[in-house]
This record gives sequence, C-alpha cells and structure tokens, in this order.
Amino acid sequence: MERELALEFARVTEAAALAAARWVGKGDKEAADDAAVTAMRVMFDTVSVDGVVVIGEGEMDEAPMLYIGERVGMGVPPQVDIAVDPLEGTNIVAKGLTGAIAVLAVAPKDSLLHAPDIYMEKIAVGPEAKGRVHLGAPVKENIKEVAKSLNKLVCEVTVVILDRPRHQHIIEEVRRAGARIKLITDGDVSPGVAAAYSNSGVDMLMGIGGAPEGVITAAALKCIGGDFQAKLCPYSEVEANRCKQMGIANVNKVFAIDELVKSDDVIFVATGITDSFLLKGVRYDKRRAITETLVMRSTSGTIRHIEANHDLDRKPLFKDRRIKKLLENIN
Repeated sequence: MERELALEFARVTEAAALAAARWVGKGDKEAADDAAVTAMRVMFDTVSVDGVVVIGEGEMDEAPMLYIGERVGMGVPPQVDIAVDPLEGTNIVAKGLTGAIAVLAVAPKDSLLHAPDIYMEKIAVGPEAKGRVHLGAPVKENIKEVAKSLNKLVCEVTVVILDRPRHQHIIEEVRRAGARIKLITDGDVSPGVAAAYSNSGVDMLMGIGGAPEGVITAAALKCIGGDFQAKLCPYSEVEANRCKQMGIANVNKVFAIDELVKSDDVIFVATGITDSFLLKGVRYDKRRAITETLVMRSTSGTIRHIEANHDLDRKPLFKDRRIKKLLENIN
C-alpha cells in the first residue's frame, strides 16, 4: 500500500473522533456511536482504495453502515481488508471517562482474520517480550518473562486488565505474582497497543475482551514489533457455529500474531476521543478542535503522532447533511 494512504486514513479516524467528541459525558452512548460511525463512513468515500469491511459494526442486517462485507472507498486499487471501530469505548464517552479512541486497521485483501463479534482471550506485550509469553502459560511465568525482557523487577511490571467478574482469577494470580495492576472499565485496544510503548505505563495486557478489537490490536502491534496471542471464547453453540461459518474450524486454536494479521503491509490509525494511554482526546479552543492521531506502517516501521487543529466552521465534515442531522440536537 502506498504510504500516502496512511494520511488519508488519518482523516477518517479524525472525522469519527470529532463527531463522537460532541457527546462526551452526555450519557447517550448510542448517539455517540452513531455519530462516529456516520462520520467515518462519510470520510471513507474520499479514500483511494477498494476496501471491504471485514471487522465492523456487525452484519448487514444489524448495522446500516460499516457492516461486515460492506465495500468502502472510491473503488480503485489497492484491494484491502479494513477493520474498524469508530468508537472504541461507547460507555467511556457517555460517562466522560478516559480511554475512548476512533480506530482502524488496513491490510491487503484476505490478510486480516475475519473475527466474529464474540469474546477473545488475549495477551499483548511489546517488542522486548516478543516470543517470550504464551497464552497457555501460567500468569506468573508470563509476568516473569516480561520483567526479564524489560530489565524490571516483577513488582515494577504493570498489567492492564478489564474490570470484569470473569477476570477475578487473573487479577488474583497477578497479585500473587507481585506485579502491579491497572483495571480499566472499557476499551482494551489502547492499553494493548500501549504495551509496546516504553513510557506508556503499560507492560502487558491480559484477559478476555472483544474479538474484533483483538484483531485491530494485533495489527497495531504488528506495525510496532510487539507480540499478541489470542483464542476465541464462544459461550454458546450458536457462537461456535458462527466461528465455523467464518472459516475458523478449531475454536480452541491459539492464534499467533501472524495468523491474525497475515500481511507485513499493515496500516494502523487511531485518533483520541478522550485522553487514553496512547493519545490526548479532542480539545476545543473557541471554534477550533485539536486532535491527536497515531499512524503506524509496518513496512517502514514509521510511527507518527499527528496533532491537527481543525476549523469547525470551515470543515466540510460538519456541512454534510448526515452529520448535521446527527448534531443538530446537541448544539
């Protein structure tokens, strides 16, 4: 993929973040998500790709846009798989908390695992610990390996875990091992990617979260040289059959990062909506909005942090009739 595409995709996540940011703290997660989805879909029409959404807002009968199988872009080469989460952290935005981002990953056609919208067990680490952890290994052993790789004491290692009852046993094991824990309410893409940043305050992510978010996290870590392993967690026969329908015959398989993201040509882009481990959220200054976007390409290893200052009165996005309709009730 041409490197210029990375900046085109940055405009896509910026649009979603700017639209969703209007809803921060207003208690309406559905409206915030609708705004982000619509804005992202509007901007995809301007991108020079022939894309298919392989991870999105659900099936065609569940989502009006950015559904799995929808074609996006201008319909010109290259042909690409696109994984999107226009608003990762709907509850976060509704409550005005930290950790919400607009995010996408892009790779050549047939490169991204078509993950069903079910749970996935995950472990994410940075480049130093690549190849040294395993999803099936005891929690204590994985933490020891991360500590060694980072030249830290175990008591200095920080593990991020979603604050859910299903994770109580992991939390107890991490505490017994002696490591630090940061519990998060929602949104595990940001801390999963942050595990690859030495100054992020995150050393590893563990636990069960959404499978689509897992593939997106794997794409980011592929760009930055980190490591990610995952196993699908179907909780019913219906979910198990859904996996098989999407080509995943063995639902107990532990996927390595190169099986989740097969290509070495990957673009990952995320824009902050509220402050997170990775990015600052949208900030307003009079009639302008400031965004911070992370753009990564695996082929070059380049990591860009783009700060953009948007004139809200002149931005074409907010003149689109679909966006204006969504925002007219909150001004």
